[in-house]
Amino acid sequence: MAEQTTGVAVQEEKQEVKKGVFPDRRYVGSKESFGYVLFNSAAGFNINKYRDRFLFDVLKIDLNWLTVMNMINAIWDVFNDTFIGLMVDRTRTRWGKFKPYLVVTSVVTAILGSLFWLMPMFLSTDPKSVSKAIVYMLLAFFREFSDTFRGLSEGGLTATITPHPNDRTRLITQAKLWGNFIPTGAVEIIMGLLIDLINHQVVSLNMKNTYVFMGVFTMIGSAAMALYFFLMVHERVVQSVETPKLSDSIRSIIGNRPLLIIALSQLGGSFQLRGGMDTYYIDVLGSASIKNVVGIPGGIVSPISYTYVTKLKKRFSTKWLWIVGGDIGDWLMGLVFFVGLIGGRGAKGWYNKPSVMIPAITIQETLFMFFFGIRKVIPVEITNETMDYCEWKYGYRTEGMTIVSLNLANKLISAVLGTLNPAMMKAFGYDLSKGFGMQSQKTKFGLFAMATLVPMLTGSFDSIAKMFYNLTGEKREQMYVELLARRAAKQKELSDGEDHLAETEAE
Repeated sequence: MAEQTTGVAVQEEKQEVKKGVFPDRRYVGSKESFGYVLFNSAAGFNINKYRDRFLFDVLKIDLNWLTVMNMINAIWDVFNDTFIGLMVDRTRTRWGKFKPYLVVTSVVTAILGSLFWLMPMFLSTDPKSVSKAIVYMLLAFFREFSDTFRGLSEGGLTATITPHPNDRTRLITQAKLWGNFIPTGAVEIIMGLLIDLINHQVVSLNMKNTYVFMGVFTMIGSAAMALYFFLMVHERVVQSVETPKLSDSIRSIIGNRPLLIIALSQLGGSFQLRGGMDTYYIDVLGSASIKNVVGIPGGIVSPISYTYVTKLKKRFSTKWLWIVGGDIGDWLMGLVFFVGLIGGRGAKGWYNKPSVMIPAITIQETLFMFFFGIRKVIPVEITNETMDYCEWKYGYRTEGMTIVSLNLANKLISAVLGTLNPAMMKAFGYDLSKGFGMQSQKTKFGLFAMATLVPMLTGSFDSIAKMFYNLTGEKREQMYVELLARRAAKQKELSDGEDHLAETEAE
């Protein structure tokens, strides 16, 4: 009977699609939508942009040691991902598949993150302190373990919070749009300002205490906002009763062409090397707050960029939006490099002049922000579609292993390339013992190139794989027509079963 119902529903919805009308429905209410906005905003309530400066200026870990420790942690991340992915996929609870992990890890993340920022309070400032290196590594291991559980569960939750793709796009777009009006990013601006005031000796605050307070404060605050959402959220895509075996997970990955295309794209993107703009702002242009200045016009454009994402999706394929949104920032930053190169690589080079580089980077940031909504919404939707494709093709979902497989290639390459940033800084002569603004001219030009030219040269390999993404047009529409009908039939079957059980118990 259920199969008959499903067949009729599929045929009806096929006719609707032929008429050019994709059936639409809203499942997520206003309270839950607000919680999702708050959760999305929590991701920006941190000072992680200054994490490297914290390691260089306050904790002071030797760059050679940091290179080795980053590689070890990346390798550990690859191994623990697979175990955790299988564990998440085999989870079935009355609260859902992902919610229990999200509630627990939000608390654990707050504790471990706070300990990270508290390290200078009880560890030596000697760059080659063995005890400091051991504590840093152990904390990195535990944080990676917790963050993997949370990351996989967050990705799975986004794909299952609503069964309808249009409702999901609406939710993601609204969260990104309205999140701009919750000023969680103000803490990052304040932190940059404090760094400048301390470096220029305008205030008598201690750099170590400032990092500790701001780091712990933001970790607890962001965890509280996320926890609020995790406690109220519902998973609406019904999982299969039987948990998938390891062989099922492997089959769902190997046979999922859209997933393999994304994995290849991420593999190409993992070859990208990117130096920190914050390091360039501080050590070359002399101010961490420059980042806030160049972002002012873009901050106005950014919310607007979300308003036309849906319209662009109707006019252009998600594939082309995915390609353009992913690479436009690096292309524009490459132009900034050629502006800074005027005058040569010495002290007269324009890359040393705030009066030239601030306007140039401001223009780059503003143009980039016109594509910001595309960059934030489309990749999430592409990933969610691969999870839906698995359900459509095999009848079960493997969100955990899907996300693991997407990250695996990236992390394998990053295990090697992620160690090159400290190594490149060392090659350019970066010296931790030198004070603010005292790096050599060779080092300053190297930092500038790492922040502008290098990302452009190494960051376009991912577009080659994106060209072969084929879950678009009629095929995508057909998938969701059949999925919506199946889900509705399954939900009705479960409801009828619960009603029958209640009647039996009443008798």
